Amino acid sequence: MISNAFTTKLILIAGSLLLALAARAQIRIHGEVTGPLGEAIPGAHVRIKGAQSGTVADSLGRFDFVTTRRGNQTLIVSSIGFKTHQQTLTLADSAITLSITLDDAVNTLEAVTVSAGSFEASDKAKGASLTPIDAYTVAGNGGDISNALRTLPGAQQVGEREGLFVRGGTSDETRMFVDGTLMKNPNYASVPGIMQPARINLFLFKGVLFNTGGYSALYGQAMSSALILESIDLPEKSSANFSVFPSNLGAGFQHLSQSGRSSYGGGLAYSNQGLYNKVVPQRPDYYHGPEYLSANANIRFKTGKTGMLKGYLAFAESNIGMRNADTDSVALRSDFRLKNPNIYVTMSYRTDLGPNWRLDAGIAYTFDKNDLHNRLLNGSNETVTIPYGPFPAKNSDITLRSHFAQGRAVFTRSFDRNQALRFGGETFYFHDVQHYDGTKTVLRDQLSAVFIEGDIHLGEHMAFRPGLRGEYSSLLRKAVVAPRASLGYRLAAGSQLNLAYGVFYQKPENRYLFQNQELGFSRSEHYVLNYSRKVNNRFFRTEVYYKKYRNLVKTFPGVSLGGDGYAQGLELFWRDKKTVRNLDYWLTYTYLDTKRNYLDYPESIRPSFTSPHTFTIAVKRFFQGISTNVNVSYSYAAGRPYYGIRTGGDAGTRIYDSGTARPYNVLNLHVSKMMTFFKKSKFKDYSGFAFGANNVLGSKQVFGYNYAYNGQFKTPITLPATRFYFVGVFMSLGIDRTEDLLDQSR
Repeated sequence: MISNAFTTKLILIAGSLLLALAARAQIRIHGEVTGPLGEAIPGAHVRIKGAQSGTVADSLGRFDFVTTRRGNQTLIVSSIGFKTHQQTLTLADSAITLSITLDDAVNTLEAVTVSAGSFEASDKAKGASLTPIDAYTVAGNGGDISNALRTLPGAQQVGEREGLFVRGGTSDETRMFVDGTLMKNPNYASVPGIMQPARINLFLFKGVLFNTGGYSALYGQAMSSALILESIDLPEKSSANFSVFPSNLGAGFQHLSQSGRSSYGGGLAYSNQGLYNKVVPQRPDYYHGPEYLSANANIRFKTGKTGMLKGYLAFAESNIGMRNADTDSVALRSDFRLKNPNIYVTMSYRTDLGPNWRLDAGIAYTFDKNDLHNRLLNGSNETVTIPYGPFPAKNSDITLRSHFAQGRAVFTRSFDRNQALRFGGETFYFHDVQHYDGTKTVLRDQLSAVFIEGDIHLGEHMAFRPGLRGEYSSLLRKAVVAPRASLGYRLAAGSQLNLAYGVFYQKPENRYLFQNQELGFSRSEHYVLNYSRKVNNRFFRTEVYYKKYRNLVKTFPGVSLGGDGYAQGLELFWRDKKTVRNLDYWLTYTYLDTKRNYLDYPESIRPSFTSPHTFTIAVKRFFQGISTNVNVSYSYAAGRPYYGIRTGGDAGTRIYDSGTARPYNVLNLHVSKMMTFFKKSKFKDYSGFAFGANNVLGSKQVFGYNYAYNGQFKTPITLPATRFYFVGVFMSLGIDRTEDLLDQSR
């Protein structure tokens, strides 16, 4: 028998040993954070990269925390308004005392920035702002940039067509720019009633600027919104990745040279939804695909001390065949077949031309071809020809070929206190050919633009950005001048008031110019006021705006520019990465009041693609202990209006049926588990397993109605299937994506 005294001594000794081991296992890191003038920086974030170890500096800039990490580790110190500081620490057994100095951020204009009408998601926007990885991992976006940004204020929840519908504008009024040049066809070609995915991968970009109004004079031909993307310069290291999902395969790589001054890479992706559609029945009867193939390559070079040359080449093709019930006959079916190859090339170059001068230049080329075939079929899938009513147009062949090229140069002259003057020019070349049932129509246009813009400080708390843009179209034979102006006023630390005004012009779309080449520019005028506050990883933003449209396209009694309209509203955004540890969420609310008289509308009415109230919430939680990321998003939009419109006859054009569709109501879930498959390999992998579902609750969505020619019947426009599921594996060799997920929770 062991005595109680001996047992007590044994427990005390064991406890002491455990306490000693625990104390030895933890390493103390303490010190202070100061600015370039020696001032304390309270609230600075101090952490070990890739770990939860870290703290926030106190009111005197002092910090103190412990970690169990060993060996060489990277310490990261960041604070709004300062450059992020990184340094390597060798952690052994002794405590470490540090004195860290943060430099002023180069892009910080005395903490005053001009941001009315714009929402930044970039490596420059720290704290509670959004980054590309934030947008990409929103549950339900399917890897599509437009879907990802629909969780931001100003965007409408339109589920039957690709693109961004912003503040009462159509998707054609939102343009995407990559390193300054226009990406003319960012999505695969449209399919009736079915949203098409984006052609480009969001991981290629380090910055996303979502301009919903009042954007810079450096960009044009977008009446409602400009989506400005900034590609990465050089990858952090060589890497490779691939993914395997039942309907999708993808692979890619990036190779960084030993000198670290150049890189090249590429990728392949293939998707065929045929097997998935057999398992999960779809509303359309797909007899081919949908099938998507894409391939891309990129190169990047540092030239001299400040120069950077980047090139990107991509090929993408969609191939889709589907049948639907014909809206004008119970016994017949409509057949739609589309093949859409696309080539996209862009190159950009930037360099310093001297101590205070910088050049940003770029070129882009796009070739796009649409082969469209429409057929009217009987029950045996044989072509039927009916020579009256709406039926002749249901047997048609259309081929669209488009060549687009752009050249652009921007010069920047810098002055003291981060003031600057930017000016330059660009030219767009369009060559479009349409073959419609044997008739050929050609459009050629040379659209040229010049612009100038300045950043001016009007004191310690105020920044002013005036701008002017001029454009001339050889096809329209018209010139326009568009003034722009923005003002930012700092109210207190982290709080700011912003104003913006701008005039924006846009050419009519080709489908209207093919019918009438004597049109002019459509026009919108923006007035924007917002307030924002960013403190301690919490971000609040509210914005009110008014937009006036003029010279919108009308299609009855003929194609003209007799339309007009307005849009006004209120938007709210709240993001919180601080209150609950490891939890990141944001909320948005959009109120939109808008009316238009355009296309075949008989009067000024609310457009059928708009909802008066839209609410979204995105929630992300990374469980570090099990390396699992859980993303949930919920979107609600009040019902959209729908109209049955009849044109022709003595009555001209009139609305014979109208109403409001049921509200849009969707809950999405995405779960990804990070893991390592090849633990003993010299090439460390960062892999994972992912699964999820869109519209988890199975809500019945109705986006509007298709009307029969006689107006007696209408068919609801709904999702292809009630729910969408996905499951698969992915692998990254060389780059740890876990850190991206960890950063989301801070």
